[in-house]
Amino acid sequence: MTPDEFRKNAHELVEWMASYMENVESYPVKSQARPGEIFAKLPDAPPLKRESFSSLIKDLEEIIMPGITHWQSPDFYAYFPANTSPPSILAEMIIATLGAQCMNWETSPAAAELEEKMMNWLRSMTGLPDTFEGVIQDSASTATLAAIVTAREKTTAFTANNEGLNTGRPLRVYCSSQGHSSIEKGVRISGIGRKNLVRIPVKDDFSMDPEALKKAVEEDRAKGFLPCCVIATLGTTGTTAVDLLRPIGEICSKNHIWLHIDAAMAGTALILPEFRWMLDGSEYIDSFLFNPHKWMFTNFDCTAFFTRDADSLIRTFEILPEYLKTRTRGQVNDYRDWGIPLGRRFRALKLWSVIRSYGVEGLQEKIRQHISFAMRLKEMISEEDDFEILAPVVINVVCFRFIPAGYDGQQLNELNEKLNHRLNDSGKIYLSHTVLNGKYTLRMVTGQTNVTLSHVEKAWALIKENARSLL
Repeated sequence: MTPDEFRKNAHELVEWMASYMENVESYPVKSQARPGEIFAKLPDAPPLKRESFSSLIKDLEEIIMPGITHWQSPDFYAYFPANTSPPSILAEMIIATLGAQCMNWETSPAAAELEEKMMNWLRSMTGLPDTFEGVIQDSASTATLAAIVTAREKTTAFTANNEGLNTGRPLRVYCSSQGHSSIEKGVRISGIGRKNLVRIPVKDDFSMDPEALKKAVEEDRAKGFLPCCVIATLGTTGTTAVDLLRPIGEICSKNHIWLHIDAAMAGTALILPEFRWMLDGSEYIDSFLFNPHKWMFTNFDCTAFFTRDADSLIRTFEILPEYLKTRTRGQVNDYRDWGIPLGRRFRALKLWSVIRSYGVEGLQEKIRQHISFAMRLKEMISEEDDFEILAPVVINVVCFRFIPAGYDGQQLNELNEKLNHRLNDSGKIYLSHTVLNGKYTLRMVTGQTNVTLSHVEKAWALIKENARSLL
């Protein structure tokens, strides 16, 4: 592709991108494709001769787009958001153009120093203690694994990396029964083992029970186990329940256990002063993560990972072969030593673009709106006799179900599952579900970048109509 061809194609592609953003609501939110349908439309062999970019765009429209679920639609209410925004998209174009490999300071000094500054900005914006240092990871799963492995090394006096887990006392990791699946994956990969992940019961609000944690730690010590890491959650995946950090932190401090905080989505709410209560007990935190790529309008991938003990993090992950030695080592942050991958993208640039384009006040305004939409949805659900709320509404997630007269137990579960599939298959909205106390539960997340109250009201009317038509 020549420079002139690139210019022409790029201008046409930007028009396509802008049109998509303007018209995303016109697509079925959840892809209507059947298994194998997209695969069958693609050639079995690559082309021998070059093909035009316009032919790729044609196939994008005809083959790929029918198989896309539109996460950027304001009618997307499933899972957690994976938001983007125009400033983030434009920055991602710059990142792709530069194609910088940002493993060391020397491979792109601006990337390393902008990342350091952006993490300082986020630390200040969210109210985290100044003692934290930060790094951008690709995902919360990777950041949680980094925390678990660092906790493993610190607990074993940094011997496990060299000698393996030959402590004689099995390590234990603790999280609530509502903890994310990435915790179990991290425990597996770290070598600690799935059977040494202890799931702590939750209270009525689905937050971790500190007394149950205390009892589990004491019993494990008596049995010869070695407590290693507690992972508390601000905003659990199922209900956005908030684990209380102070009592959990006191248990960790007393027992010399690493305390990691998973605030993947809810961490963005910390930019609102009225939600800083979630950080009560922050002096006990050893590491903390949240995802700007969920609710802060910065497209995937961008996880903010903070630690009070950067020395232990670096000691856990640093490897220094000859080809990575530099004259600036020790004077700058070489972020390849702050996590698992060697290769690193210039993610800080899109954070810089988003924060500058919205401003802190602009970000706060949108987050407050999303929370207010959830509170209004809760009110609308509560006004109906044949629906019920199944969990406290903390930020932007509402958990509910349809409860018509004459149905109970498994019948209600089957009815709500049928309702969920009917709504999603319609292409008009997209919800996901969880199970709370044995009840099939619909989850509605009012956190997509461009969602408005009118979108939420329209979705709620659609839910009621479809639910009652099932009867």
